[in-house]
Amino acid sequence: MRDWREQYADKVATAEEAIRSIPLGRRILIGSGAAEPVSLVKAMVEKGAHLADNEVVHLLTLGPAPYVEPEHAERFRHIAFFIGSNVRSAVQEGRADFMPVFLSEIPELIRSRRVRIDVALIQVSPPDAHGYVSLGVSVDIVRSAVESATLIIAEVNPRMPRTHGDSFFHVSRFDRLVPVDAPLLEHQAEPLDDVARQIGLHIARLIPDGATLQTGIGKIPDAVMAQLGDHNDLGVHTEMFSDGVMKLVDAGVITGRKKTLLPGKVVTSFIMGSRQLYEWAHENPALEMRASDFTNDPGVIARNDRMIAINGALAVDLTGQVASDTLGGHFFSGIGGQVDFIRGSRRSRGGKPIIALPSTAKGGKVSRIQVSLEPGTGVVTSRGDVHYVVTEYGVADLWGKNIRERALALINIAHPDFRSELLASAKGRRFVLQDQVVPRARYPWTEERHERTLSGTELIIRPARITDERALQELMYGLSDESCYRRFMMHKRKHPHEEMQDLVNLDYEQNMALVACVPGTEEPIGVVRYDVVPATRLGDVAFVVRDDWQGKGVGTLLMRRIREAAVARGIPGFQADVLATNKPMLDVFHESGLSVHATLEGDTYHLVMPFPETHPVEPARPAGPG
Repeated sequence: MRDWREQYADKVATAEEAIRSIPLGRRILIGSGAAEPVSLVKAMVEKGAHLADNEVVHLLTLGPAPYVEPEHAERFRHIAFFIGSNVRSAVQEGRADFMPVFLSEIPELIRSRRVRIDVALIQVSPPDAHGYVSLGVSVDIVRSAVESATLIIAEVNPRMPRTHGDSFFHVSRFDRLVPVDAPLLEHQAEPLDDVARQIGLHIARLIPDGATLQTGIGKIPDAVMAQLGDHNDLGVHTEMFSDGVMKLVDAGVITGRKKTLLPGKVVTSFIMGSRQLYEWAHENPALEMRASDFTNDPGVIARNDRMIAINGALAVDLTGQVASDTLGGHFFSGIGGQVDFIRGSRRSRGGKPIIALPSTAKGGKVSRIQVSLEPGTGVVTSRGDVHYVVTEYGVADLWGKNIRERALALINIAHPDFRSELLASAKGRRFVLQDQVVPRARYPWTEERHERTLSGTELIIRPARITDERALQELMYGLSDESCYRRFMMHKRKHPHEEMQDLVNLDYEQNMALVACVPGTEEPIGVVRYDVVPATRLGDVAFVVRDDWQGKGVGTLLMRRIREAAVARGIPGFQADVLATNKPMLDVFHESGLSVHATLEGDTYHLVMPFPETHPVEPARPAGPG
């Protein structure tokens, strides 16, 4: 067998010479992202006068795409697997085509020649001592093209990092090798704005320590990465990433130690970012580059426990349908890996599929939360697949929710300027009850806490939401007769919609309700609410705890948190009316650390409890026992 160095020397050509070997009427694949072979693309357009009726396909490229210009229409027709900014106008104007396809399936389409690739124009690293080059920053669908094409032309660039994983080919596989020495194309991060930061904060709260992340490129993924500095032992299994992942690896936040598939490895199919990122990737044993049919296979994704998939969207309708590839009836991007990762993360043990988007578009003039998607808009993620939807106004968990619950949850995270309009339209479609109210205030996410009772049981204590109506109604109906009597001081048999809607329709200032939930469930096990009494400015407070959780410190925990919320809002103290026989509730108040002034009236104690953190409050009634 000939030495690889001799084979290499025989294959070296200029870009123009290499392009001359491309036949007419063939399909040409161009390498992805930052690995676009710019000199070959330039030569193909400028020096490929002999070409005619050639199709050009690619996933996404960072560089120029001169082949889509109108003057080259007789020589080239582009087919986009994913529509990037450099070909978007051509697709929308009908000068190029779009192929809707799951990213996980493109390699098989290529290998089976259902999507035939005749020529591959790619970029690789120089060969190692054994004659193997690396695909570097882009393995994705490029590997299947190199395996399948009949003519393979590669730029050989010393600035292309040698990446580990499934990225190597021997020089004997190539037909033409074009030496270049040029910087890789860089992706410049957009400055973060307040909307992206808030979305990033909400998503970060959904990510547990030890989770494995799928993320992408853009303001929202960057904002999420920026919020994860206090997390521990995160992992990465994604189709692509940028500088944010590198920074978290260097900071010791991403270790991969808790991954259940390829532990310790940052798994991806392509990377795009800064020159520093590409230098970091060079010979980095923590980086595992794999093809898209591995990274994006839902079955493979699901092998990662606690898989968190974060994907963007253009719009979401009130039933949960997600539009991601079309805008205003025009093709805008593509399916990409969204559905692959949404489905894979759902099958993962402890996984969470997340759709994230700003609440508005066009400078705040258009709501991205819509009653129904515009005509001509395609659905990428179906309403049956969607779970979490996040905007800067919060998180809507749609899994297992009916249309009424979904509509309310999504309206609750829509921009406040559009909530009334959305609710009115939802009523018109009979999605919600006709007396449903618009949420009165922005949900105070900063009040959400993971807390532990004195016995060590972890609970989530968070403000009640308007979408909690049914869950709290079920809590009330599940109370024993004795617990119900203690709470309402009567044998209350019904808890109708009107009552429960009033319970959760809060302004979070003059009235506040907190619910206690077991982590991993939205089911409340207890609730506390105060309403400010105008005459005294005191918060009139009342509790209820599910029977099987009574005596376990839930009431004490709720008391502490509702007091903290009240103090933060300048409320000077609490008042409450408690049956004299309700010793557990009296104990909660007396053991709260507050000074309790009690007056017995018949069978009921009226309690006044000023906060020491504020000015003393005169009891509304003379102090009695206790």
